[in-house]
Amino acid sequence: MSISLQQLNEATVEGFVALLDGVYEHSPWIPERAFAAAPFTSLAQLKHALVQVVRDAGRDEQLALVRAHPELAGKAKVALTRESAGEQSVSGLTQCTPQEFSRLQALNAAYAARFGWPFILAVRGPRGSGLTRTQVIETFARRVEGHADVELAECLRQIDRIAELRLDDKFGSEPTLGNQVWDCAELLAQHSDPGYAEHGQLTVTYLTEAHLACQRQLVRWMHDCGFDEVSVDAVGNVVGVYQGSDRAAPRLLTGSHFDTVRNGGQYDGRLGILVPMVCVRELQRTGRRLKHGIEVVGFAEEEGQRYKATFLGSGALIGQFDTRWLDQQDADGIAMRDAMRTAGLDPAKIPALQRDPACYLGFVEVHIEQGPVLDELDLPLGVVTSINGSVRYLGEVIGLASHAGTTPMDRRRDAATAVAELALYVEERAAAQPNLVGTVGMLGVPNGSINVVPGRCVFSLDLRATTDEARDALARDVVAELERICRQRGLHHTLEETLRASAAPSAPAWQRRWERAVEASGLPVHRMPSGAGHDAMKLHEVMPQAMLFLRGGNSGISHNPLETITNHDAQLCVEAFQHLLDHLETT
Repeated sequence: MSISLQQLNEATVEGFVALLDGVYEHSPWIPERAFAAAPFTSLAQLKHALVQVVRDAGRDEQLALVRAHPELAGKAKVALTRESAGEQSVSGLTQCTPQEFSRLQALNAAYAARFGWPFILAVRGPRGSGLTRTQVIETFARRVEGHADVELAECLRQIDRIAELRLDDKFGSEPTLGNQVWDCAELLAQHSDPGYAEHGQLTVTYLTEAHLACQRQLVRWMHDCGFDEVSVDAVGNVVGVYQGSDRAAPRLLTGSHFDTVRNGGQYDGRLGILVPMVCVRELQRTGRRLKHGIEVVGFAEEEGQRYKATFLGSGALIGQFDTRWLDQQDADGIAMRDAMRTAGLDPAKIPALQRDPACYLGFVEVHIEQGPVLDELDLPLGVVTSINGSVRYLGEVIGLASHAGTTPMDRRRDAATAVAELALYVEERAAAQPNLVGTVGMLGVPNGSINVVPGRCVFSLDLRATTDEARDALARDVVAELERICRQRGLHHTLEETLRASAAPSAPAWQRRWERAVEASGLPVHRMPSGAGHDAMKLHEVMPQAMLFLRGGNSGISHNPLETITNHDAQLCVEAFQHLLDHLETT
């Protein structure tokens, strides 16, 4: 029989522990300590209290918790609890082939020798599904090479995920709306560009056949969800409108992009389309109309992968589509203009896409975090305070190429060591102040040789900050240091600014709406900047905007096939969006 929050809230500490027996493997101390946080107003609040106990425990207790778990497909089947046996069975780990069993045993031994505890992985997925044996083995092989502290933290997060799934069993609950987001992301990820699809990699670039297939799928889904108007505009954006009860009232604008980087992940951008689509589906299913209409835009392009232009979709909505881009050619020599016409788009109609800001309340976007912060904090949601401003440079330091054996160390004009010194300065300067980041992402010695002192070194700089003032101060200091290094070493340099993007602070009223939506779920509010660029920073130029982040798994990795979320986190994201919609009249 399923339990309820009311039962837990009315229970003694002994009854509370008994009701949650089996949620954490052989560890009744976790619910015992979480009892202090009762009463609970939501299942999310209960989960967070349990997770917090694990986070606050000492290292010895954490290690004991990890060691209470069995090996995957281990020989000692008698050590499996009923819960563990069922979970391993779902992924077929109890039916391994001899080769798979041998591989798992070798990984178990290597992992135990390296870390001293068993490998932990939540093998169950949405609605009783699970990772395949191949997926389990691939994850095992990847993580066995990790750092001990990082791996212990990941094991604890996996234990918390296992507990979350077991709580579903006890409460008889299911993240139905989160499952819809999960399923749509999986289905959309079936479309990938040639050369990538054959290797199981996800790449969807502007106006390729895979891109158009995603476009058609979004159109079908928007019709199925009950949008009143669904269209594809002149730049390839998919636009869905769910009318409000007052058609004269301004709409809420939301959305994100459905193109991807090469060999990317399936939630970057797409999450911001699927979550509001599910919200509209629920409104239509229950026959509800809000006063304000909702306009969801699946932006056709944000990543700049096929052509040297970014934010084509959102830029068109604010009147910033540069017609010179139409003459750009991709790697195959296809001009953007021709690609658009082949896709049935009319570039002449792009100027008409510009929106009148007076017709909108503002723009909101939900997005996977694309970083490790929420994952490390064990928090599903984060409220964005600002999208970082950035500046990028391409540079070259020029010295003198000379013989590595005959040139004394005090007579060298080494361009590479100069850039290395600059890279260390960038690291030190950015780390000295909160919310600054600096990266030397490219560093190369043209025509370098093992026995030649580098005479040239090319490099890139990517500098970001939450405000334009902090960004510009960082840039001034880095450029000044480059000049100092070159003077001291007898070198000269070139430096070209290639991009400058202004910071986009969240509109205070909209940020508060997201904060209240997170609070309504029973979770603490975590405020954080966005280091990555988003469509929201373009809409920020003409209307108020604010973003909500969703935690990414695998240490928050993004722009990578390992990018992942859980259906439970997606459920909380949908519920937060629903709360925001229900309180649009609240400032």
